[in-house]
Amino acid sequence: MEFVFLGYPSNPEVCILFFLGVNLAYTLIICGHVLILVAIQTEARLHTPMYYFLGSLSAVEICYTAVVVPHILANIVQPEKTITLLGCATQMIFFIGLGSADCFLLAAMAYDRYVAICHPLQYPLIMTLTLCIHLVVASVVIGLFLSLQLVAFIFSLPFCRAQSIEHFFCDVPPVMHLVCANSHIHEQSVLVAATLAVAAPFFLITTSYAFIMVAVLKIHSAAGRHQAFSTCSSHLTVVLLQYGCCAFMYLCPNSIYYPKQDQFISLVYTLGTPLLNPLIYTLRNSEIKGILGRCLTRNYLFQNN
Repeated sequence: MEFVFLGYPSNPEVCILFFLGVNLAYTLIICGHVLILVAIQTEARLHTPMYYFLGSLSAVEICYTAVVVPHILANIVQPEKTITLLGCATQMIFFIGLGSADCFLLAAMAYDRYVAICHPLQYPLIMTLTLCIHLVVASVVIGLFLSLQLVAFIFSLPFCRAQSIEHFFCDVPPVMHLVCANSHIHEQSVLVAATLAVAAPFFLITTSYAFIMVAVLKIHSAAGRHQAFSTCSSHLTVVLLQYGCCAFMYLCPNSIYYPKQDQFISLVYTLGTPLLNPLIYTLRNSEIKGILGRCLTRNYLFQNN
């Protein structure tokens, strides 16, 4: 059994533009996240919990985009845009699992900021390397476990419609649209899984920032408040971008499913969010900007000598 993707443009000129745009975005995503990983790895000053989580987030997003983007690029140039049933399930497991891990990592980063601002004296004792490793591993394991349960449930359902997916890859809403069983019960089951993967870490993030807000408002100096907020601004921007797309895509009922609209939103959180995250963290972080500038300067001087 195979699924056929119907989301790709049929016009050859549009296909070329689509291929070039996706390829450019994917190249920039890989380069941006690799630069962050190199900067964190090579600079001893960045061997802190905050940058450890940032490096883990970059590694997860490299894998996250690699699950679907190369397959999208291959399908653009192939006449038959198909995927096997097993391939579709595997793609969905890792895509949803790594996306969920992304959300849980953002929650871990929010907890790190909470400890740093609300309990600065205990910060080195609480945020140890062991705890950071446990949080990163737990984020990936929980994300993949929830994804495995969700995908196993979806692919146990009967697909009685034509095996044509109105999308570029195997995502939950377009595949669920092919299910012909009692849609209400299955829709609620998917909503529960999405709530655990998306809403649960978002609740942890909002709780952390509620405590952070209270602690920051108690700071008397304006400079101190500005410094505290500046350490959280990049993370908050990424959270709003990530969760805005995820909530719109996975927490909406299947009855208001619009293929073209969902295709655009999926491109935003598959390519747009991983592309913007390195820019957000780099442009708002003077340490990373300085380190990347020095690395590029050393590399340029080395090549010229």
